[in-house]
Amino acid sequence: MPWSPFSYVKRWAVAAGAAVALAAAAGHPALARDGSAPPPWLHQALPGAALAGEGQLRFFGLRIYDARLWVTPGFDASRFGAHALALELTYHRAFSGAAIAQRSVEEMQRQAPLEPAQAERWQQRLAALLPDVQPGDRLIGLYQPGQGMHLWRGSQALGTIDDAALARLFFGIWLSPRTSEPGLRSALLARSPGGAAP
Repeated sequence: MPWSPFSYVKRWAVAAGAAVALAAAAGHPALARDGSAPPPWLHQALPGAALAGEGQLRFFGLRIYDARLWVTPGFDASRFGAHALALELTYHRAFSGAAIAQRSVEEMQRQAPLEPAQAERWQQRLAALLPDVQPGDRLIGLYQPGQGMHLWRGSQALGTIDDAALARLFFGIWLSPRTSEPGLRSALLARSPGGAAP
């Protein structure tokens, strides 16, 4: 999806915070703020989880969010959709849940075309789940292949989407080879077996 960054800076800045929406900016390494261990509650949801990598999304030098990915033993980056995993985003800027949902669907369409009616349904489902975020807020998404996804803000459960196809494309925003942010994808997969597979 081509962007005219100078004409659409404001729109991009609102939408790019997408916990799930990545816009045209380069991924940069970021140091873990809390060490490499996932939150204690995540051990129950994702037994054996280990940090696969971390990175930071920036736009024109502005920090948008830090991202960290946890995976389980046997994870294969080229088949990410077949594995349970967790993605954490810690925001540096404020974004509305509605903007996050809209940009998320736009990014999901990089991976597979969606009929307009389906895109609208998925955007509504995401908007109902994704909260408005403020600097310092941490969202964690848990992907369960063949089932769907769960979302937390810190240790607070926000809800579930029981749609396997939606969930796979959603996490593909960061992990699919078709992501708009290949640099961030590589950083998130840096410690996984084989690194960022094509």
